[in-house]
Amino acid sequence: MTSGTKTSVTKPRAACLIGWPAAHSRSPLIHHYWLRTLGIEGGYNIEAIPPEGFAEFIMHLSAHGFAGANVTRPHKERALALSKPDDRARAVGAANTLWYDNGELRSTNTDVEGFINNLDACAPGWDKVEDALVLGAGGAARAVVFGLVERGIKRVHLANRTIERARTLADQFGASVLPVAWDAVGGLLPSAGLLVNTTSLGMHGQPALELDVSLLPPDAAVADLVYVPLETQLLAAARARGLKTADGLGMLLHQAVRGFELWFGQRPDVTLELRALIEADLTKA
Repeated sequence: MTSGTKTSVTKPRAACLIGWPAAHSRSPLIHHYWLRTLGIEGGYNIEAIPPEGFAEFIMHLSAHGFAGANVTRPHKERALALSKPDDRARAVGAANTLWYDNGELRSTNTDVEGFINNLDACAPGWDKVEDALVLGAGGAARAVVFGLVERGIKRVHLANRTIERARTLADQFGASVLPVAWDAVGGLLPSAGLLVNTTSLGMHGQPALELDVSLLPPDAAVADLVYVPLETQLLAAARARGLKTADGLGMLLHQAVRGFELWFGQRPDVTLELRALIEADLTKA
């Protein structure tokens, strides 16, 4: 004999990555590793959503079964406009993480803390420098510059091949951010306590970043946001000089931490085992 009482089944929490295209992302590997190691029943999917379908998808994100999402190209600016952003997302002008707060869709940009926390882990003491040199003026540079200004770096020189883009970005962040022409980079290296490459130069299939790292101070730190290849020519040259370095894979791992915590309620750790897992995937033939 069966009773007429229905038992409710709570579905495991799930999050997703929304992009177009999105199949190349390593985010599922990262989040499934944390779900497994923390013993959390949950999921993380890739949702390839074209631009014309993005607004409908995120406005009904919970109805699609998701507690939140990562957002990648080309949707980051739309995600900002269609949610309630925090100060970081507004300052960067793009959102890469969505979550619900009392039913309201909120957003942030975890590239900022991904960059800063990776530097803290790989190059402790880096923030004692007075001068930083950032190469590039795109979306990634916005996150980097925001993080450096927030951390109190006195002067952030921003170099871009199109100096107008550097000026536009610098105007948004105040007097401590100084736009400079690309051909002025060599003259700034001797005083740069931190060098950050946010361009695609040095990425697999892209031209090399031609810089003489021997001009940097002996205690400088070098960060490269590129993670394919894992060791760029810039990082290899910096390590050969004995400089502290922070690579793009470390930033990728650290930027994923807050989203996971917001969706699944536990703050995960970036471990050597996780890094080895992602490295192995990146180096697959």
